[in-house]
Amino acid sequence: MKKWIFFVAMMITVLMLSACGNDAEEESQDKSNDTETSATSEDTSEGTSSEADTDTSSLQLLENDDVGKYLADSDGMTLYYFTKDEEGKSNCSDKCLENWPAFTTQDFEVPEGFSKDDFGTIMREDTGEEQVTYKGYPLYYFVKDKEKGDVNGQGVKDVWYIVNSDTTFKK
Repeated sequence: MKKWIFFVAMMITVLMLSACGNDAEEESQDKSNDTETSATSEDTSEGTSSEADTDTSSLQLLENDDVGKYLADSDGMTLYYFTKDEEGKSNCSDKCLENWPAFTTQDFEVPEGFSKDDFGTIMREDTGEEQVTYKGYPLYYFVKDKEKGDVNGQGVKDVWYIVNSDTTFKK
């Protein structure tokens, strides 16, 4: 019986020590990432805190000479709306959805000029995934946008457009 108690006590000690070691290692990595982020960040619109500091991401308001200010995700990838969608319903599926992937990140902060209350979600009928909406209309990415700040989807087929605080939808 004493051997069994000794064995359990040793296992608990080992588990506790390994957990403490992981916390110290993660904390060290977080500090290293913060230093790298601060040292390499030249764009102040990205903010100064690392993702390790917060559980939520932030949407960004970026600006382009051709299209003006527009909404992007936390990585700077442009968000679009589809004029053929209806409030609360996506009309983009199959091949369309391959070219215009749904924006599904749900826990985010919104930039100045936007209200968090204007964002919601719908349940997609085709995939069963929740898709983020702005003023009831689904948001998408464009597969040809490869880098932060790309707006290659703006005006495609006269039905795909960027989102900004002035965006209005037909009703």
